Order: sequence, then C-alpha cells, then structure tokens
Amino acid sequence: MTDDQEVTVELDERGSLCPRPVIALGLAYADGPVGNLRIVLLADDPAAQFDVPAWCRMKSATLVSHSELPDGSGIRFEIRA
Repeated sequence: MTDDQEVTVELDERGSLCPRPVIALGLAYADGPVGNLRIVLLADDPAAQFDVPAWCRMKSATLVSHSELPDGSGIRFEIRA
C-alpha cells in the first residue's frame, strides 16, 4: 500500500449502546492512516446521531454523510479522517 491510498474501515455497531459506537470509531481512527481514512459506521443507538457529529468536531474529522439504513435497522455514518 502506498501512502496516498485510502483505507476504508467498516464498523457494524448495531446493537451496541452508548458509548460503544463512538469508542469503536475512536479505535478505528487511532489505528488508521489519518488523512486517507474512510470509516463507515452503522449504529442503531439513538445517541449516535448526536455523539458521532460531536466526535468528528472534536477530532477535526469530516462527517461526509449520515442516513437512515434502507431497512430501518439504524444509521449509516461516513467519516473521513
């Protein structure tokens, strides 16, 4: 892998309650190449809709998108760090 290749990490935290989805996000962020990291997080905890954007602001990460999953099983967040 070269330094400019994007790395995508997919996290399925559906069924996990606060603060676990944000903890998983933080661990993926700590392990990934900042600047070329894309994290896709699936979460169904109601607090995630507030916690994930707040985490992004604290870490200067970009919340690219967030949307309800088509089957209604949670929210899909896409974050770039």
